[in-house]
Amino acid sequence: MIIIVGLGNPGTKFNHTRHNTGFMAIDFFAKKNDFPDFTSSKKYHSLVSEGTIEKTSPNSDGHQNHGTKVFLVKPETFMNESGKALASILKNKNDATLIVIHDDIDMPLGKIKFSKDSGTGGHKGVNSIIQHLGNNNFIQLKIGIATNDEKAEDVVLKKFTKEEEEILGQIIEKSAKSLDYLINNGLEKTMNEYNR
Repeated sequence: MIIIVGLGNPGTKFNHTRHNTGFMAIDFFAKKNDFPDFTSSKKYHSLVSEGTIEKTSPNSDGHQNHGTKVFLVKPETFMNESGKALASILKNKNDATLIVIHDDIDMPLGKIKFSKDSGTGGHKGVNSIIQHLGNNNFIQLKIGIATNDEKAEDVVLKKFTKEEEEILGQIIEKSAKSLDYLINNGLEKTMNEYNR
């Protein structure tokens, strides 16, 4: 099983802010792959949806793969408590591959990057996950949100301008394609393909 977590802050006032890019990306991925609507899970402190991604590439023996089960998560805790939600989920699914999608203020808008076993980069949501899990053994899909050389802390809660939303829309779509690619081809090939 693969668990994909989109990071953000719950509540309508945070909709379309830079810090909620992880939510936007996972919403698009869910819709693109016809996942059921997200439902609230008190047990997991999250909105969750579960589905299957059919593999497009056959096995090495030429037989078609069965689909991969994918569990989508949007924590309903605030960003700096994201790890609380993840810890409760991984208690029951500790053999799953974990992918965390989040905004990255040190990368320009329009860029995405995959990494594994990496640090927080100053991201409070990622920091919370590492603290609660006790390790950084997961894949990160970082989506750049920096514009106009602004990197200050308060930028993350700003909304995107109309021009920026056009770029964001393209990159959210690209992130969904990259996740499909990752599920089909593994991390190394995905990093070669998308970390340019």
